[in-house]
Amino acid sequence: MGNTHPGATSPFGMVSACPYSGAYPTGYGRYAKNTEGVPEEMFDRLQASGFTHFQQSGTGAIRKYYNYVRVTPMVQPLDALGESWELHDEVAEAGYYAATLDTGVRSEITVGAKVAVHRYTFPEHRSARVVIDLSCGGLGIDLGRTVPLRAQAESMGYGQAQGTVVMEGVPLSVYIEADTPGWRQMLWYDRRLIDGGTRLDFDSIRHTTLRPFGMLFMGSIRAGQTVEIRMGFSLRGHEQAKRNLERECGRDSEPAFNVVRTRTRARWREHVGKVQVEGGTTARRTVFGTALYHSLIKPCVADDESPFWPNSGPYAFDVCTMWDIYKTQLPLLAAIAPERHTDILESLIRVCEEEGNFPIGYRMARGADRFFRQASALAHTALADAHALGRAGIDWSWALVHMVDDLRRMYGEDFFEHGVVHPITHTLDLAYAHHCTARVARSLNDGRLADDLERRGRQWVNAFDPATGLLRDSEFYEGGKWNYSFRLVHDMAARIALAGGDDAFIGMLDRFFGYGADPVKQPGQCPQPAEMAAGYALHRFEGLNNEPDMEAPWSYHWAGRPDKTAEVVQAALTWQFGTGPGGLPGNDDSGGLSSWYVWASLGLFPVAGQNLFLINAPAFGRSVLQAGDSEFVIETSGHRETPIGVDGLDRDPPVQYVQSATLNGEALHTTHLSAADVHRGGRLHLKLGPEPSTWGHQLRPPSLS
Repeated sequence: MGNTHPGATSPFGMVSACPYSGAYPTGYGRYAKNTEGVPEEMFDRLQASGFTHFQQSGTGAIRKYYNYVRVTPMVQPLDALGESWELHDEVAEAGYYAATLDTGVRSEITVGAKVAVHRYTFPEHRSARVVIDLSCGGLGIDLGRTVPLRAQAESMGYGQAQGTVVMEGVPLSVYIEADTPGWRQMLWYDRRLIDGGTRLDFDSIRHTTLRPFGMLFMGSIRAGQTVEIRMGFSLRGHEQAKRNLERECGRDSEPAFNVVRTRTRARWREHVGKVQVEGGTTARRTVFGTALYHSLIKPCVADDESPFWPNSGPYAFDVCTMWDIYKTQLPLLAAIAPERHTDILESLIRVCEEEGNFPIGYRMARGADRFFRQASALAHTALADAHALGRAGIDWSWALVHMVDDLRRMYGEDFFEHGVVHPITHTLDLAYAHHCTARVARSLNDGRLADDLERRGRQWVNAFDPATGLLRDSEFYEGGKWNYSFRLVHDMAARIALAGGDDAFIGMLDRFFGYGADPVKQPGQCPQPAEMAAGYALHRFEGLNNEPDMEAPWSYHWAGRPDKTAEVVQAALTWQFGTGPGGLPGNDDSGGLSSWYVWASLGLFPVAGQNLFLINAPAFGRSVLQAGDSEFVIETSGHRETPIGVDGLDRDPPVQYVQSATLNGEALHTTHLSAADVHRGGRLHLKLGPEPSTWGHQLRPPSLS
């Protein structure tokens, strides 16, 4: 379950829109909350009670998601609000979604960065209506409902209305324009119309006192006649929501739906066009395009929209979570969306300034850090990489102040005092963050600070047990000591020596990836605890659904065996991804997993925090990455097209190995490039063959020691 949705989105846009069933986790679909095995169905059909706004993309394990401001086209009485109707004839395109409800209403939605436009085509009816439910929020699972704390709704005359709901401490305002000729416009409460009322105010709402409320437009309609509902959103009040609507919808004669759809489609074309591939089967190209699309949905970057600080500038949310995106997605955005990447980092610095810490996860809700158990101090990696690239637009002296301060928060205080902390994985995080911060400090000529940070950064070794070469026993978040033991630390040479040298380290990796082992039976629906415990006890690679495992295949590079990386990565690209439902091997996690797929298909892997890319055999014969104003070309000779599992494979296709490489015409004997090499543009040529070679066996990627 990738936990993505087919609703309308805009690149890094604040607003998304999707049919709403209440299912976990995005509000779309049929499945209940599940973290192990095959998910159980909540419904026996694909259905919707309307169309909501603001969804996560690919995340899991959180009970409350947005799904605010439900819009429902109806030919039934208002009493039927909340019923669900089966969806038919779904169409999903970049920036556009359409489906037909069982009631015969054809529903189309498009979104811009801060607006949504709905278009409904009704059957003939004397009392059709479009109902807007401002009280909707969250999911239809246990403890999944989000209840507004305060709310206000106002009917402002013909075809205009506005409302604000305070959800999880955030005031979300919407300004609405309705193109519904001759229809009545009314407020409603508890599924009853308020005749003649123009305003609703709720100063305090509780779960026990909540009754649905909102506004509606209703009247007679001819068969095939359409109505258009235009909605501008803001976290800073109605007036800004109205300005957002006017800015994105325009005021010309063309319907706003067409204007917004065309502009959003153009934005998607511009963003997705930053990566071009040649060759590949239809299925492989489809999965690659989908992965690139998913990589560009989140985080949301809403300029001048922070509800928590009054200043202008970018406000990034749905950083859900840094644990998911710092390894793969942020380096991808740094290359193909550098301005938005800078905006995200600038927003993280502002969060730290305003709220006291860099977030591990940051949603559109009060409380920056709800994910501290996952990891510590991850923003430091992205900031260090951006500084190494000379990224403008950030006050680096001020950023360094916050990077240093953040190292002492939460588990960081114990690390500062003792050089080790449990959960033991946080020792690795904090040591790595000290190393990254030291790089920034030294470049800013603060040598004394850099020396101290580097000294503490070497304490990563305290996390490992010299007797086993693995991490010490501890608690682990979504994994175990084997999953986390192959992190790409900043001194891989010393880490491999700690494991007993190249051969011992390669043997550990081979065991982890199941070389020579029997196939593992996957758990089914509602697996018993004993079955899950037996699976975890195998200490095996869980697949790319588990973030710690994303970088593990690339550990072979530091042991001089990039051919082994090629085998594991190409097996993952072949078998773990497909074009249909279930085409992702686990949560897409805001695009983190999809970004891994993009990089792996290009034959590159970014080592976050080290200004480094690793090289591997690509999945396409030729690729072009538009990095800022430059083009980085990856071309091959000897490349063979290989199908993927969705094409009906019954055995592994042959692995392709790098035999030799050149960079800009010069022989390249190393298996790595600096990030600067990629970002300044150039031409990487890889000669491929069907047998492992000695390329990369001698010259290893850099290590601190």
